[in-house]
Amino acid sequence: MKRNFQQRNSQQRRHMIMQLLQEQGEVSVERLVQLFDTSEVTIRKDLTALENNGFLLRRYGGAILMPNELIDEPQEEVLSKRKLSIAKAAAERIRDHNRIIVDSGSTTAALIKQLNKKQGLVVMTNSLSVATELRALENEPTLLMTGGTWDTRSESFQGKVAEQVLRSYNFDQLFIGADGIDLERGTTTFNELVGLSQVMAAVSREVIVMVESHKIGRKMPNLELTWQQIDILITDDLLSNKSKQAIETHGTEVIRVSAV
Repeated sequence: MKRNFQQRNSQQRRHMIMQLLQEQGEVSVERLVQLFDTSEVTIRKDLTALENNGFLLRRYGGAILMPNELIDEPQEEVLSKRKLSIAKAAAERIRDHNRIIVDSGSTTAALIKQLNKKQGLVVMTNSLSVATELRALENEPTLLMTGGTWDTRSESFQGKVAEQVLRSYNFDQLFIGADGIDLERGTTTFNELVGLSQVMAAVSREVIVMVESHKIGRKMPNLELTWQQIDILITDDLLSNKSKQAIETHGTEVIRVSAV
């Protein structure tokens, strides 16, 4: 009997995407659009959300299951609490009238709601969702957008135009996430588009990485930022003392926070 894939809410749809991945090992965006009778934008958002939570890996035209050696699946509720705690700790480092960059990503996006009591902020972002949340804040920070080429994988603007715009400014702080953390090298990613991250770090006086502890130790193929470029790493208190010490040997400050 044919499954009824239509009229599903986001949670149901994402659960069924994972069921398909378990059965088939990989799925394509085109096939999922047909099965769920929805748009490519919706499916890409689903895949991005599932990737951010460590369930799958995006690749051109679809997604594959997370390799076994990388799987570490904390419960979604606990994960969201960790993100909130990390975001609160990051917000404490922001002063009134700071000029900051907030990169795309679910962990960095959690920072936005913590900015409502900050005055006179100037915020640059390459993320439409971050920009939308910023516009909803009562304190109305000045919003700057990088522009550039829209990248469906990262759900953000990338490319030479975005890099040129960033080079026209100087910022106090960059808040950026990571797909993985290599204890020897720095932040890593499967996305080959790392040029904008490099420019973001170059134009910021302080670089702060916000990442859940389950991503630390993941060695993705592409190096994004080296430890020499990272001033502070904020993570949750499940990070081991051994890993914390390994990171600190590179001169990066490590802040561990408890889930709220």
